[in-house]
Amino acid sequence: MFKIGDKIAYPMHGAGVIEGVESRCILGQEHKYYVLKLSMGNVQVLIPTSNMEETGVRYIVSADEADHVIHCFAECAEEDEDKNWNKRYRDNIEKLKKGNLEEVAVVMKSLVLRDRRKSLSNAERKMLNNAKNALISELGLSKGMSYDEVEHLLMDAIS
Repeated sequence: MFKIGDKIAYPMHGAGVIEGVESRCILGQEHKYYVLKLSMGNVQVLIPTSNMEETGVRYIVSADEADHVIHCFAECAEEDEDKNWNKRYRDNIEKLKKGNLEEVAVVMKSLVLRDRRKSLSNAERKMLNNAKNALISELGLSKGMSYDEVEHLLMDAIS
């Protein structure tokens, strides 16, 4: 499905480049894995080749699609404030797991704005960091921009 050098997005982890394919023997069975070098930090992730569709791994968005997401980030509505914490948290986790970049942008924006009004819980702060890293890593990789450049662009969009 994917090949070395492909730029892919891995929901909940971020975007990166496939550096190789490795085989590992686990419990007596041979399994193949893509070696994904995440664009942020010096982190490698092994993704089983057998269940790529279930994990939501996909090619990163094009530069035009990235521009659209950035525009939508500035314009998108904030999450429904009336939801109780538990419902809001579960809904946001589902959006992050799906990996749709526009939905990840909505989650990030909502949490940033909520944090400005009222301090986030530890769980929501962790979710904000995950959403921010996933969104910024993919936009940066797609547009050839650094993490700081994309972060600045997004924060300016909601100031």
